[in-house]
Amino acid sequence: MQPMSNDKARLPRDERRAQLLAAALEVFTAAGYHSAAMDEIADRAGVSKPVLYQHFPSKLDLYLAVLDTHIDSLVFAIQRAIQSTPDNAKRVQATIGAYFDFIEAEGEAFRLLFESDMNVEPAVRERLNRMTYDCAAAVSAVISLDTGLPQEAAMLLGVGLIGSAQVTARHWLERDSKLSREQAQALATNIIWRGISGFPRNEN
Repeated sequence: MQPMSNDKARLPRDERRAQLLAAALEVFTAAGYHSAAMDEIADRAGVSKPVLYQHFPSKLDLYLAVLDTHIDSLVFAIQRAIQSTPDNAKRVQATIGAYFDFIEAEGEAFRLLFESDMNVEPAVRERLNRMTYDCAAAVSAVISLDTGLPQEAAMLLGVGLIGSAQVTARHWLERDSKLSREQAQALATNIIWRGISGFPRNEN
């Protein structure tokens, strides 16, 4: 009789990678980058350390891969929110909602993106800057089209809108507020829409 093979060893590469990234997110969020150990991540994922290193040659490579996964997820959610309706008030509401959705679905990832002890690392900072730029670019394209403002001005407003949404959602998450998600989201939407709606529409 043949010995039973380990099902974990037969995981497809993509599934194994997702498993390792999920374990790494938990450890990095709980311990911070510098205190997180590859041994602990491997144990959390139920694999040997050599298997972990087959996929990610270093702790930094693993950390950046975790960031990339969740940055892509957030950017896609923001882009989808912008494209979900032609009504600008609803676009703002959907954009704010995308941040709160991300918190509820991936609170650990949100903390990793915005509260990490690695935000001064150049490779990490580059990714976070790209995340902000890509989200703001989706917003600024609509602002530029609707107002006729030049690209740089529209991008500045886009960065301001995205930054406000990020900080507001982060504050709500950190404070464990007595405000419900719906109340917090409505307040954030209201203040941002009151600001951005003050710009005249381009009638050309």
